[in-house]
Amino acid sequence: MRPSKYLSIFAPATQQQRKENFDNYWAFTQRHGGTLLEDDKDLAKKRNRLKHFQDNPVQLRQPLADPEAFYRNYIEIQDDPKSLDRMTLMLTGIYKFARHEWVGIKGAWDAVPDMANSHTVEDKISRVHLAEEFCHVRLFDEMLRTCGLDKVEWVPLGPIKEKIYEQFPKLPGFLMDTPAFVTELMGVTFYCHLYRLFDEVLADEPEVRDRLKELLDEITIDEVAHVGQRRNFIGPIGIKVSKWLVKPFYTLFFNDIPEVGHLFNVEQMIRDGIAFDFNKLPEYMIERSWIPSYCKA
Repeated sequence: MRPSKYLSIFAPATQQQRKENFDNYWAFTQRHGGTLLEDDKDLAKKRNRLKHFQDNPVQLRQPLADPEAFYRNYIEIQDDPKSLDRMTLMLTGIYKFARHEWVGIKGAWDAVPDMANSHTVEDKISRVHLAEEFCHVRLFDEMLRTCGLDKVEWVPLGPIKEKIYEQFPKLPGFLMDTPAFVTELMGVTFYCHLYRLFDEVLADEPEVRDRLKELLDEITIDEVAHVGQRRNFIGPIGIKVSKWLVKPFYTLFFNDIPEVGHLFNVEQMIRDGIAFDFNKLPEYMIERSWIPSYCKA
C-alpha cells in the first residue's frame, strides 16, 4: 500500500503556518485566475476558458425526451421525484445546488470590501474567491445549455433564505469561518459524487458526458483550493467544531434539495466529508489546484 501524500483537511496548523499559507494562496490565485474583472464579477483566464467551451459546443445525440419536466421542477419540485428519470433529476439537482451558491455569493459580494478597499491579503483573497464562484455559476449554466436547456432563469430563493444568505457574510469571523469551511467541503464532496454520476446517466452520450466532466473539473479544481483556503482561517478549537458540523450541515443542506437523496447516498457523502484528505483526487486536478502546506505528508 502506497503511503498517503496528504493529511486530513482537519490536520492541525499553527498560526504562523496559516499566515504563510495565506501569502502562498494569494500568489496561487494570481497565476490561477488571471486579472480580476471586478465590474463583471469575472476573472480573465476563467472568462477565456468559458469562451472556449461556448465556441466549441457539444450537444446530446438524443435530445431530452421531456424538457418540460425539467422546467416544471427545476425551481421547486412539483412532481413526485420517483416519477422523474435520472437525467432530469440530475439536471434539476445541479441547478438547485448552483442556485444556493449563486444566492450566497450575491449577498457576500456586496458585504466584502472591493479590491480598492481590500487592505489585507485575506480581504483580497475573499474578493477573488467570490469572483471565482460567479464563474462557477456560468459554468453550471453552460452544463444545462449543453443538455439543451437554454431557457433557465437564475431566480432568488424565498425571502427568509435570501435574508440569511445576505446576513451571513456580515458575521464576525469566529462565527462565520467554521460554517463557511464546511460548506466548501460539502461542495467538493458533492462534485466528486456528481462526476461519477455522469458516467452512469450519460453512458450513451459520451461527448456530453466528457464535456460536463470538463466543466465540472473547472469548478472542482477551484473548490479544492477553496477548501484549503477556508481551512486556513480556522484555529484548533474551530477545526474540531468543523468536523462535528459536517453531518448536520450536509444533512440540512441536502434535505433542501430533494433530488440529492434520490441520486446519491447522503450518508456516504457525510463519511467522505469527515474523511477528506485530498488523496483520492486525480493528479491532474491536484496539479492545477492548491493544498495547504500542513495537509501535505
